[in-house]
Amino acid sequence: MGVNKPRNRRRDLFKPACIVAALAVVATAAHLTDLTEYVSLDGLGRLRAWILGFGPVAPVVFIVLYAFATVLFLPGTPLSLLAGLVFGPVFGTLWVVIGATIGATLAFLIGRYAARGLVEGWTVQNERIKRLDEGVEKQGWRMLLITRLVPVFPFNLQNYAYGITKIGPGTYVLLTAVCIIPGAAVFTFAGGSLASAQQNLTRTFIYLGVAAVFFVAVSLIPGWVQRRNRGKQ
Repeated sequence: MGVNKPRNRRRDLFKPACIVAALAVVATAAHLTDLTEYVSLDGLGRLRAWILGFGPVAPVVFIVLYAFATVLFLPGTPLSLLAGLVFGPVFGTLWVVIGATIGATLAFLIGRYAARGLVEGWTVQNERIKRLDEGVEKQGWRMLLITRLVPVFPFNLQNYAYGITKIGPGTYVLLTAVCIIPGAAVFTFAGGSLASAQQNLTRTFIYLGVAAVFFVAVSLIPGWVQRRNRGKQ
């Protein structure tokens, strides 16, 4: 028994170490190849031309790019704006939701199975993540809904943190996809307005108006959910 314990500890640490090493290699490669420059507002034009160069498979390329950005803690806002620029607000929203959901699911699975010990270490050090775990214990899926719509702490960090909670994978994926829609629409419609600004001023104002509506909805939904929770209690 005494011999097995150190061996088990080494085995438990091996998976997280491999994941961290792999993420570090990918992040370093992204930096060395100037990929991080593209994931910024200044690089949107170049990235737009690059994605359009893939022709019919451009949506697939974008979805993969967004998923990797989510796993690697890269900002999603520039990519959401890019989706509106490249694909228009409607299809842009669709591709953002798919890409972000895939990335969030991958991070969730890494947190639950491949790097659980590492993420649990974050929980010990971060009081907000600890409260998230406690919130899931008490409120279940409602906690996921609230934290997805209220930026209590970063979306990308939540994905890993939820992996160590008791929330089911199916519930996690479904609610994550639904909650991504309003925020994605804000930025894809804003991106669409940038694309149409020089062509159709009326369409630009319509896109900006829709983005504003989604923004207001995102702001109001969490309060409504919290009031319903208090009413049930």
